[in-house]
Amino acid sequence: MTMALVFPGQGSQAVGMGRSLAEAYPGSRAVFDEVDEALGEKLSQLIFEGPEDRLTLTENAQPALMAVSLAAVRALEAEGFAVGEAKFVAGHSLGEYSALAAAGAIGIFETARLLRLRGQAMQQAVPAGEGGMAAILGLEAAAVAELCVRAAEGEVLSPANDNGGGQIVISGAAGAVRRAVALASEVGAKRAIVLPVSAPFHCSLMTPAASAMAEALKDAAIVEPAVPVVSNVTATPTREPAEIRDRLVRQVTGEVRWRESMEYLAGADVSELVEIGSGKVLSGLARRIDKRLTAQAVGTAEAVQAFVSARASA
Repeated sequence: MTMALVFPGQGSQAVGMGRSLAEAYPGSRAVFDEVDEALGEKLSQLIFEGPEDRLTLTENAQPALMAVSLAAVRALEAEGFAVGEAKFVAGHSLGEYSALAAAGAIGIFETARLLRLRGQAMQQAVPAGEGGMAAILGLEAAAVAELCVRAAEGEVLSPANDNGGGQIVISGAAGAVRRAVALASEVGAKRAIVLPVSAPFHCSLMTPAASAMAEALKDAAIVEPAVPVVSNVTATPTREPAEIRDRLVRQVTGEVRWRESMEYLAGADVSELVEIGSGKVLSGLARRIDKRLTAQAVGTAEAVQAFVSARASA
């Protein structure tokens, strides 16, 4: 089967994630040590022990999730699996940085620092309470775009994540989000849920954060990845460093086109997705997006060993 590796985004974090990897694999432990060194603090202790409210902060969750994903990659490598065996890699929002690091385009030390900056810049772009996000369930993308136009009333409101399976997240000014939620059932949505997030990610209100990332990425060492990376903002692959830089900047304000990214993979003969890191969110979405895709999650030492054993006996 042709395989792609996918890497989770914010919301997949959990206290204790990655601990079994660090305990079982020296290479995984080294990832956490490198991230701690890059950030000048013991993020690994926060990841393993909490508290949850601090781990959930955007500036912590983003580098933490990357660290766990790369720890899982190092564990897989220790068991003889190479990222180059995959045809593509992709990641959901911050997970795109994990995908790039896994494919060797950006070093772990630099990725941790970029994600800490990204988290801080996204949090600071909009004062608390002035922005929001909501999940709209049961509407097609065109209908959600139309809902955003109706509810905006001159304020910023746009689709932020097309996660597939009839789940689209919108983002923008707090009042516009509330109006969209109130209108959603009227235009045929099954449900509309305001999300407990700290900022309106992936919309034009994040322009200050995009500017900060453009400055940071300008000097970042980015090389050609071992395998093509399917980008959130285009749902198409690239291996070109200059294009990777540009797409990462555009990603801050742009929509996460996850459904289209997975449809691209299925159309490129990928049949097996392996979710590398904490949780099973992307595995759950896969089959709802395209029934040609099978998915499994690999984020613990036990899951790494099961994955490698299954491949050996196939």
